[in-house]
Amino acid sequence: MTNERMSDLLEYTNALLTWVSGRGRILIVVHDNPDPDSLASAMALRQLFAVRLNRQAVIAFSGMIGRSENLAMAAMLQIPLTPFPLIDLKTFQVICLLDSQPQTGNNSLPPDTRVDIVIDHHPPREESAASKWVDIRPDYGTTATILYEYLKVQGVSIGTKLATAIFYAIKSETQDLGREACRPDRDAYLALFPLANKTLLNSITRPPLPREYFVSLHSALEHAVIYGSLLITQLQEVQFPEVVAELADLLVRLEGVEIVLCMGRYGNEMILSMRTSNDQRNAGELIRKLVKGIGSAGGHGMMAGGKVDDLAGCAALPGGVERLLSERLLAELGVADRQPRQLVG
Repeated sequence: MTNERMSDLLEYTNALLTWVSGRGRILIVVHDNPDPDSLASAMALRQLFAVRLNRQAVIAFSGMIGRSENLAMAAMLQIPLTPFPLIDLKTFQVICLLDSQPQTGNNSLPPDTRVDIVIDHHPPREESAASKWVDIRPDYGTTATILYEYLKVQGVSIGTKLATAIFYAIKSETQDLGREACRPDRDAYLALFPLANKTLLNSITRPPLPREYFVSLHSALEHAVIYGSLLITQLQEVQFPEVVAELADLLVRLEGVEIVLCMGRYGNEMILSMRTSNDQRNAGELIRKLVKGIGSAGGHGMMAGGKVDDLAGCAALPGGVERLLSERLLAELGVADRQPRQLVG
């Protein structure tokens, strides 16, 4: 970070902290079914408020933490999390939203909620402009890197667990700096590696996997269809939403495949995850076109996610919502006439 950039960020964070200090209780909200980036970002912002303002913020999440690595991270790093249904928004005077933005469909804040602070690394949404403090950097690989810079310019010491959390967030989100990482991500990664607890990292990255993971893997392989360099698969019913993205990460590694769309039914929702190994494709733009009129989506560059909120309302679609989404993607990519082939017989 250049001296000029550090000076600007110090001025910004000083003003933010001064504003927060004159208010009451602080709530930090992360996106539904939180991933390592949102969890580490929340830890970092909570630490900033604790050290600089002597204030304890509450971290709230909705959905569930189902992926084994994320469960291990939350447990081993002792991240204090409160289920969103237990939160009374009226009792908080400062509301922060991390790794998400207002009205994106991937967080449980009611649409009319006042959001004071938004920090994110996804493309900016119009609704975010209504917030007082907005720091959105779509060129960054992770939101956690932004919070790391906050801690750095404020001179807040980073303990072993927080260092492990931020390091793992950057590691997992950018796949060890190989996907959508920028210079600040690399700088943070290299600075935090010596501070991170390697035993904890190993336990987080290699946790025991539940039987349900292998059931979903079997379904993903069985239903995977390839159209040229595009792979589409249906996981059918999934036990936890994160497995859809987890298997998309795996399948995009298939030789000859550049784009993957994974779909899985979770309750009355269809969870979607898209990955691409071609940096000329924008997964965020693609997936938003797929769910137009029937759901919500977000993302950027080489990774994106979304959902169809009301499967019951889509029951009348010919062939179901999976067929509609597949046909939209095939048409968008111009491969509708390609002869499909099964991944496995």
